[in-house]
Amino acid sequence: MVTQKFMGRNQLIDRLTAQVGSKETAMGILRDRGHIDAKGELTAEGRKRNAMTAEERAKDRAVKKTGKNPNNFIYNPKTNTATQKRR
Repeated sequence: MVTQKFMGRNQLIDRLTAQVGSKETAMGILRDRGHIDAKGELTAEGRKRNAMTAEERAKDRAVKKTGKNPNNFIYNPKTNTATQKRR
């Protein structure tokens, strides 16, 4: 999978471009999310997300959705999702 190449920090744009197939589409998505401005530069929130790995972003999405601690989640790189650990 192409997106597996862009899992690290500072690869937000490259990873999203690989996922959606077009840099123009990726930039539009990031603009809509408030991660880049009209000039195409990262905003403060964009810099924060860009500094995260794919795993950290997935866990952050799960935390925002559930309100639970990030340590309660396991990352699956094949699906780019974080699921709650079983007890």
